[in-house]
Amino acid sequence: MFRVTFLGTSGSIPTVERGMPAMAIKYESELMLWDCGEGTQRQLMRYKVGYGSVDHIFISHPHLDHYLGMFGLLETLKLSSPSPRHLNIFMPKALELDGYPFISLNKMRSGEIYRGRGFSVNAVQVKHCRGSYGLVFQEEDKIKFHEEKAHSLGLKGTLFKEIQKKGKVKTPKGEVTLGDVTWTKPGRKVVYSGDCLPDDNIIEAARGADLLIHEATFEDSMKQEAIERSHSTAKGAAEVAKVSGVKRLVLTHISPRYSDVSGLLAEATSIFPETVIAEDGMFIDI
Repeated sequence: MFRVTFLGTSGSIPTVERGMPAMAIKYESELMLWDCGEGTQRQLMRYKVGYGSVDHIFISHPHLDHYLGMFGLLETLKLSSPSPRHLNIFMPKALELDGYPFISLNKMRSGEIYRGRGFSVNAVQVKHCRGSYGLVFQEEDKIKFHEEKAHSLGLKGTLFKEIQKKGKVKTPKGEVTLGDVTWTKPGRKVVYSGDCLPDDNIIEAARGADLLIHEATFEDSMKQEAIERSHSTAKGAAEVAKVSGVKRLVLTHISPRYSDVSGLLAEATSIFPETVIAEDGMFIDI
């Protein structure tokens, strides 16, 4: 199980209830931020995620509302410890970040941009401003043993390690191959659209995902404005989720005009029932 925590869920302008775009993903021992809007460090403190434990920051696109909070976080890390933990930053646009020897800057690009222990992060271009990307967390498939069958075929002790390394072993009951005694558990997948119009790249990236996090800045009555600003409506996001065959959809980047989000939710659930609207501090365990 790993956790996705929504730190900021507003679009462009903060509200009393919603902070600027940011979410945290904790997988095993690695903590990453996907976007880092203004005030993210305070949200990390507020929701007990642990600002000093961040290993990676991925910025979806070069609009200030998605990365302004990074500067305050870096300064806090610098002031809090004489030797902060190393931090990888992935951005579609190079910035001057002098004075922080504990960071590594990496340019965002399409394809795999990071591989951790047991997972990878890929970026896909989306339709927003230049240098806009969606992000894909993909856990590696895991080989699981049919333990009862394995024991019945003579596997025990160090033979379990040996068969994983060699693909087959000899037991008192004959030769056993890895395929005889195992099954594959598909890796879990989380996809984040960033800011964008409904996009074919996101649809393909999200195929079969456990969770799609998609921006939904407007209701469908404002579809023309959404198109002009290269944003999505709740209906458009739900259509992406339906075509992609995802298990769950979370809508985020909600315009401050919507203090009541029931209209957005109704619009989306009429197309894709497994939809919720993100709130600051909400988390999902996958």
